[in-house]
Order: sequence, then C-alpha cells, then structure tokens
Amino acid sequence: MREFRYERATDMAGALALLGAEPDARPLGGGTNLVDLMKSGVERPALLVDLRELPLDRIEPTADGGLHIGATVTNSDLAAHPHVRSHYPALAQAVLAGASGQLRNMATVGGNLLQRTRCGYFTGAADDVAPCNKRVPGSGCAALAGEHRNHAVLGASPHCVAVHPSDMAVALAAFDAVVAYETLDGPGELPLAEFYRPVGNTPQAETALPSGALITGIVLPPAPIAAASRYRKVRERASYAFAIGSLAAALDVRDGIVHEVRLAFGAVASRPWRARQAEHALTGGPAEAAAFAAAADAELAAARPLPHNAYKLPLMRNLAVSVLTELAEEAAR
Repeated sequence: MREFRYERATDMAGALALLGAEPDARPLGGGTNLVDLMKSGVERPALLVDLRELPLDRIEPTADGGLHIGATVTNSDLAAHPHVRSHYPALAQAVLAGASGQLRNMATVGGNLLQRTRCGYFTGAADDVAPCNKRVPGSGCAALAGEHRNHAVLGASPHCVAVHPSDMAVALAAFDAVVAYETLDGPGELPLAEFYRPVGNTPQAETALPSGALITGIVLPPAPIAAASRYRKVRERASYAFAIGSLAAALDVRDGIVHEVRLAFGAVASRPWRARQAEHALTGGPAEAAAFAAAADAELAAARPLPHNAYKLPLMRNLAVSVLTELAEEAAR
C-alpha cells in the first residue's frame, strides 16, 4: 500500500480545497470499499480527506414532500429511519440486504453510490493483475473469455462487462433520485439516471460527477407509489453476499389495472438499470402474472448474455413476476 497523508475536514470549503490541491486525493467516508481497494493496489491515494465531521449526516423531509438524505448518513441510520421505512420501504430493504450490520454501521450513503465493481479481474491483488480496462485503460477485459458468471447482460460493451454492486442505488433509481454535489464553483445536481455513465469505450470513467466534486446528499422527489414498494435480492448464499440479480418495484393498481409502476434491476448492468420498457408495457394493462412476464421479457429483449451468465434472463423474469404479483395481491386486499 502506498504511503498517504490523512486530513480531517471540518467544513465543505476546507474539504474541497484539500481535494483540489492534491490530484491523488480521495474523499473518505466509512472506507468500507476504498480501504479494500487501497490494500489491493487499485486505489493509491496520496491523501485521504475524512468527511465524517461535515454537517451532512441528517435525513430531512423536503418542502414538496420528498426526502433529503445527507451524504454521510450511515447505511444503518438510513435503513432504520421511520420516514424511509414507511414512505420508501424498498430503499430500507435494499440497504438491509446490502451488507453485514458492521459494514452498514460504517458505510455512508455517498460512498455507497461511488463504490466500485467487485469483478475479480478489477479487484485482484497487484501482483496478479489480469487485463482490466477499468484498472488499466486499454489493457482489455479478461472477463469476456474468463469468469463472467455474475457479470452484465444489459448495457455492457466489448470493453467491460462488470456490474455495479450497490443495492441501495437500485432502489434509488426506481424512485428518480437526484444526487446533490458541491464544487469549488458552487453546488450542482445530477439525476441518478445520468449520474452513472454508460460503459462505452471508457469504463474507467464511471460517473458524470465534475472533477473535484463532493456528493453532499441525495434528494428523493415525492412519490406516493413508493409506499407500496419492495426490494428483492437473489444471491448465491443466504449470508452477506453481492447480488446476482435484484429488483426494486413499486405498483399502483386500481380496479385490477396498473395505474403506475416503478421497476429497476440490479446486478445486470454497469449501473442500476431502470426498466422503462417494462414500465411502459405494464402501464394501463392488467395486473396479472402473464402481463408481468411479458413486460420483463420486453425489457430483457436487449440483453446480450455471455456464455455463462444467460441464467440471469429467466432469473430476472421470474423475480419480476414474483415481486409484482405479491404487490398486486397486497393491493387487492
């Protein structure tokens, strides 16, 4: 591990100044992903700027009925917050599905959004590095012909087939979250739908955050439908593990007809995948299993699986049918 300096920021201006003065500086929240990447040599910062004393640890309703979540709110506090549990239950469920209790106590909301893929070719030890365009741009993607069982089936490219690991971000995608950030030039916002960049031929460029920007929070717009939502995660073992497929869903059914629906897929692409084709197919139609299956098939029609991960297509189809059927049955009671 490279030697590094450590500074603790006490205000936003100081944090931005420290990060702006050192090209190899990295912001530090809980460190649950960053420190692992430093140990393996993926990240080699010269300076860590601790953000945990910044006043960004509150969850507050917005004037229009939405919710603002500060960037240094821990995952544990987010999942336990009464407003989140009652108004955005899928978000609370996603956070609880995402890690062990110890990690949730340390991990922060801002860091969760910025966590990097767990592809073994990316995270491998420095003395055993396979070609990885995220790690060494232009070196190739070893997963294409190697181990790719848990990799992307949607939105990938010949340059990278890794998936984004966040559970929380999948639920946020379903509810049209907006990422707030601060730069030396002032504040800005990015819809989560634009926050993660498509893979293309530059998979190392993962977000659209301006250089030197710090995430200050997440804004959830008002979404009454979110109160009837659910997050379901499929993993290879029952204990703490990253998803091989996941789904955030919300459903508003009136007289047996889908009035509104929100769907986002996880662990199938380099970013949370908002299933807009499926949403369009379902809206105005019957709330029944056959329609749910057809909508999932419409979304997955663009999938391009690799030899060992085609199982994700029926997995996601069945997951969508199961969760949407549960929500429809609850609405009918």
